Order: sequence, then C-alpha cells, then structure tokens
Amino acid sequence: METPVQTETPPARWWHGLRRPSLLLAAVAIAIVIAQWIDTRLEVAGLQQELARRLGEGDAVAREGRTLARQNQDAMAALQAKVGALEAKLAETQSQAVALEAMYQEISSTRDERLLAEVEQAVVIAMQQLQFAGNVEAALIALQGADARLARSVQPQFLPARKLILRDIERLKGTPGANISGLSLKIESVVAAVDSLPLAFEQRPKAVTAKPALAARPASVDYWRELGADLWREFRQLVRIERIDHGDPALLAPNQSYFLRENLKLRLLNARLALLQRDGKVFREEIRQSREQLERYFDGRAKPVQSAQSTLSTLATTDVSFDLPGLAETLTALRNLKFARERSAGGSAR
Repeated sequence: METPVQTETPPARWWHGLRRPSLLLAAVAIAIVIAQWIDTRLEVAGLQQELARRLGEGDAVAREGRTLARQNQDAMAALQAKVGALEAKLAETQSQAVALEAMYQEISSTRDERLLAEVEQAVVIAMQQLQFAGNVEAALIALQGADARLARSVQPQFLPARKLILRDIERLKGTPGANISGLSLKIESVVAAVDSLPLAFEQRPKAVTAKPALAARPASVDYWRELGADLWREFRQLVRIERIDHGDPALLAPNQSYFLRENLKLRLLNARLALLQRDGKVFREEIRQSREQLERYFDGRAKPVQSAQSTLSTLATTDVSFDLPGLAETLTALRNLKFARERSAGGSAR
C-alpha cells in the first residue's frame, strides 16, 4: 500500500521561505526600497505642490509685474506726452519771445529811423531857409523842433548830433543880421504896386472946386468982391504956371511904358536876389537905380509913388552883407548816423 505523499500548503511554504535569511533580507530590502520610494514619492509630491505653489505665486508676481510694467509704460507715455507738450509750449514760448524781441527791435529801429529822418528834414528846412531866404527865425524854429525831438529820445548815440544842433542854435541867435524875410516882403510889395503907379507925364493939374453960382442979392461991396474972385479963378483955369526942378518928364508910348514898368520890376527882383545872396553891393546898386527910375518917370505927388519911394529909401539904408552860419556839418553828422544804423540793422538781419 502506497504511502500518501504529504503536500504543504502555499502559506506554509511562504512562511518557511521567510525563515530563510536571504529571503528575509530581500524582503527587508524590498520593504526599505518601497518605503523610500513612497517617501520619495511623498517628497516629490510635496516638492511638486511647493513648486506649483511657487510657480503660482511667480505667475501672480509676474502678472502683477506685467501690470505694473504696463502701468509704468502708460505713465511713462503720459509723462512723455506731457513732456512733449511742455517742450512744444516751451518752443512756442521761445519763438514768441524771439518774435517779440525782433518786433521790439524792429519797432525801436523804425522809431529811431523815423526820428532821424524827421530831425534830418528839420535841419534841411533850416538850411534852405538860411540859404534861399535868409530867414533866421524860421531856421531857429526848425532847429529847436529838431532838438526837442532828440531830447525826447534816450538813445546815447544821438547826443553828438544834438550838441551840434544846440551849437547851431546858439550861433544863429548870435547872428546880428537883418530880417531877410521882412525885407523881401517889402520888395514884393513894391513890385506888386509897380503896375498901378502913375507916370509923371500923365499928371494933371489939381482940380479947383467951383463955388456955387452967386444968388441974386442986393449990390454991395461983398458982392463985387466975390465976383472978382470968381473971375480970377476962371482966368487961372486958362493959364497954368508950374515950377519944374528937373527936366520935363519923358513922353513914353504905351509899349515903352510897359517895358519901363517891367524893367523896374526886374531891378527890384535883382535886388531881392542879391538880398537872399547877402550881396550888399548889388543890393544897394539895384535899389539906387530903382529909386532913380521912380523919381524920373513916375509922379512923385501920388501917394503910391511916395510910399514906394519911402520903402526903397528904408531898404537902401539896410546892410545885408553878413554871413549866416552853415549847417552842413550837422546835416553830415545826422546822415552818417542814419547810415551807420541802417548798416548795423542790415548786418543783424543777415
């Protein structure tokens, strides 16, 4: 009879297997490895969680940083826009300041140029009055007006010109000359009256006023006396006796009378020209010949002729041969100053 083979159950074999040292060590090692693996997995999971947390925080920080950067960019753009606007305003202000400065310089230059032109014109007028009319009063008025214009200006470069004008004013005030304008007007009055002056050969005896006819009255001594006086007056009308100190006045034809008057006008105009030129010799000679023509050819009993003779007598005693101060130096100084300012203005414009 066969003996039955005893078979062990799997748990019993596993337990017996555990009793082996190698298996036990292997099991312990495997347990350690598993424990380490589990621990490692736990640490990795923790690290992953920490990394995820930190990545999340980093993302938040990054988003916040991007937000702040965007805000900073926006603020920078706004600041740059403001700075650009301020720079534009500054440039505009500077351009306006430059324009205002240029305008002020132009206005100042224009005002000074206009002032110099007015002063130069006044000096030219004074020179013309002295040269062509000898009118010291008008020249003084013109120079004093020019000095008043320069006195209102504060430009120091105008001082030399003003000193010259003041010197000319003092020189004109010290000139003891005749009143050329007044003398010229007197000559003009005589010239204007020449055409109406009666000639000597045209004179007539004075008319005698006839008395009214005698009324019928009783014969008496007075009656006969008045009758004799009337007869004597009638007789005097028949004969005229005159005393002639000079020769008989020349009888002139109408055309010769015209040329006589024109010749007298020409002499008077020559006397006026000599007066303006302050040529005393020619002036006295023309006045003398004019007086001789008046006395010879014109009726000396007429009041217009007497008035003309009186005027010419006054002119004959007037000394017109004097020198008036010139204004050429003052005019040259003003023109040089004006030219210098125009040249400097042109150089600054370039």
